Amino acid sequence: MEQSDSLPPCIVLGLETQIALGVVRELGRAGVRVIGIAQSPHAIGLKSRFLFRGVVVEQPRSDKMLSRIRELGAEHGGACLLTVSEANLNWLLKNRAALGNVTPILPTENSLAMVLDKQKTLALAEKVGIDVPKTVEPDSLASVRQAAATLTFPVVLKWKDPNAAGPILAAKGLPMNKAEYALNADQLVEIGKRYEVVQQWPLIQEYCPGVGLGQFFYMHNGQALRRFQHRRIAEWPPEGGFSSVCDSVPLSEHTALQEKSIELLRQIGWEGVAMVEYRFDPATGRAVLMEINGRFWGSFPLAVHCRAGFALLAYQVQGAGIAPKLEALVDGLRCRMVVTELKRLVRICFGAHLIRDPFFRIRKAAEIGRFLADFLRSNVRYFLWSSDDPAPFFRDIANALMRRNR
Repeated sequence: MEQSDSLPPCIVLGLETQIALGVVRELGRAGVRVIGIAQSPHAIGLKSRFLFRGVVVEQPRSDKMLSRIRELGAEHGGACLLTVSEANLNWLLKNRAALGNVTPILPTENSLAMVLDKQKTLALAEKVGIDVPKTVEPDSLASVRQAAATLTFPVVLKWKDPNAAGPILAAKGLPMNKAEYALNADQLVEIGKRYEVVQQWPLIQEYCPGVGLGQFFYMHNGQALRRFQHRRIAEWPPEGGFSSVCDSVPLSEHTALQEKSIELLRQIGWEGVAMVEYRFDPATGRAVLMEINGRFWGSFPLAVHCRAGFALLAYQVQGAGIAPKLEALVDGLRCRMVVTELKRLVRICFGAHLIRDPFFRIRKAAEIGRFLADFLRSNVRYFLWSSDDPAPFFRDIANALMRRNR
């Protein structure tokens, strides 16, 4: 679509991921002038033909970055601004008064703090009737020992706020594990001992079997202007993490759960895009809340292929202040990240001992068969490859080769 000079441009901050690339493509196809800011000249988003202009600022979340954003706003007579990472969201919230005539599209500080605090999110979800995992928040090794004596195993350990915990752990040379598993009390206590040096401990949750079910909403003034959902078919790491393959799910399914998710976001006071993530067990029909992502999510390209229009909604409603125009959703699509799938297959076929979930089923033949068959299915789309915008895909391959040579 031809780009319009009558509407403000949209700055997209952070062009390094498939998420930002999806935002650029969605806005650019709708005729929005997209100005991308990358922190690396090798960012895949810089190669998109839907980018009106690309800028590189190699000092993320810096005074130089603020200055460049202000300059772009002044040069274009105003602009909207979208970003895709929680780190950037927090930084922009703290510096929104220093952005000149650029309008950042952000949640409120209170609502973002709520969704970043898993324990507060789970407590509020329980009040609106959403099933949540039994959770203990330890504050000492003694409380870990107490949990070990009372909980039913296995359990999963997750950090309450990974963004806050990461730097603290790194300062002591400890890794940030998205999830750890303890099969018995002794294993749980041993994990607890590791974190004595920082005097902080992850949440301890009951193990919930099933597959990832994501429900996505665009909230405005307490109403869901758009909803979408998907089911994870494959994840990296294999036992649970982010999608490497996912399927769109018709809105006729999980309707009661959708309404509870919307009510949860309404209670939080959420404005804009959000992902409400569940662990869904097909055998029992139980859906247990895992977390809320108050940002564009890792599998966002599937929503773009299905014409959900979340980035365009954010630009129109929160940025430009114009009435949204929604396309009909395209149902029945699958989206995949082939490079991540290959890494997952290698882990399953040759490194199964590294899979931490003791209940993960190793089915090598089925995994290889599905991987190959997906290349032949007409409903399959890709996180990076797009026939009308191929250059980012080849940039990603070049980046991978460059990393390997290093």
